[in-house]
This record gives sequence, C-alpha cells and structure tokens, in this order.
Amino acid sequence: MKNIFPLIISTLVIISCENSHKKNIKSNDPVIIGSVKMPGTDVLTPLLVGETNNQQTWMDYIKAHNERNLDKIAEINAKDWIGYTPDGYVVNGTKAQIEVLDNWFQSTDPKWEVKWMIANAAKNKDGVIEQWLTTGNDYTDIDENGNEIFEYNVHDVQFIDGKIKRVNVYKRAKERDLREFSY
Repeated sequence: MKNIFPLIISTLVIISCENSHKKNIKSNDPVIIGSVKMPGTDVLTPLLVGETNNQQTWMDYIKAHNERNLDKIAEINAKDWIGYTPDGYVVNGTKAQIEVLDNWFQSTDPKWEVKWMIANAAKNKDGVIEQWLTTGNDYTDIDENGNEIFEYNVHDVQFIDGKIKRVNVYKRAKERDLREFSY
C-alpha cells in the first residue's frame, strides 16, 4: 500500500506531460518564430514557419549554379524573377540573370555550399502569405590573380508556387584577426 501512492503520482505526472505534449503537436495554429516589417507596411507582422519543401528547390538551384546548368536555373525561376546583389545591383528577369551568369561562369569558377536554411512566411501588405527561405551559404571563387576568395553569403529567397521569384544576397568576408581591423 505504501508503494501505491508514489505510483499513482508518477502515473499522473507522466499522463499530464504526455497530454500536454500531444496538444502542442496537434495544434493547427501557425507557429510564430519572429516578426518582420513587410514592404509597404508600417507595423511588424508575425513571421511564421514557412514551407520546408522549398529547401529542396534551393538545393537544386545551388547545384545548377555549381554545375553551370543555365537551363535548369531558368527552369526554377518564376517568370518575374528579380535578384538583388550585395553591392547594390538589380538583375531584372531570368534573361538578364542568365546573361550575367554565363559571363561570370566563363571567367571564374564560383561555387556555393549550403550550410543552413530557415523556411519562413509572412503576410504582405495585401494580406497574402509570402513564402521565403533564408539560407546561409559558403561562397568560394578564384580572383583574376589566382587568389582564393571566400565569403559567407546569406540569400533571402522568395518562392511563388515552388518557383524562385526573388533573391536578396548579403555577404560577409572571411573572418580575420582583429589586429588587422581599421576604419
């Protein structure tokens, strides 16, 4: 009889933990992972978990870039594709992107390696949920003097119907010792 009371308490604790866990898993409420101020809005909007199936599309896109497969890149793009480079240039349309890439691929050997991805979504100014994938990628290349280039790239990628509509590229140079730092 002494052992029944602790057994009952243990059982109740296990059952309450189990039910709480199942409740969270079965919730149909969107999971809020942060906030974002979408273009054309004045307030922060909840940032939600996005469609993770876009990750495979991104992996295919990066593979096509690394293999210089311009046809595959064009196939993955949405019809109104646009790209924003880290140095402020805007590449408008797939045709312009393919021309830029073709010239770039002929003169250098850029490669990307995907390190992480976060699928996210938010309502735009019209109340429509936009699907995005924020990715961290290592970028390597060889400059005109034969020196290796290494950068960390973040690509913020908008998807529409499984196609890439917009790519925002941000970059950071490889870390160096602070003794070399100066403004």
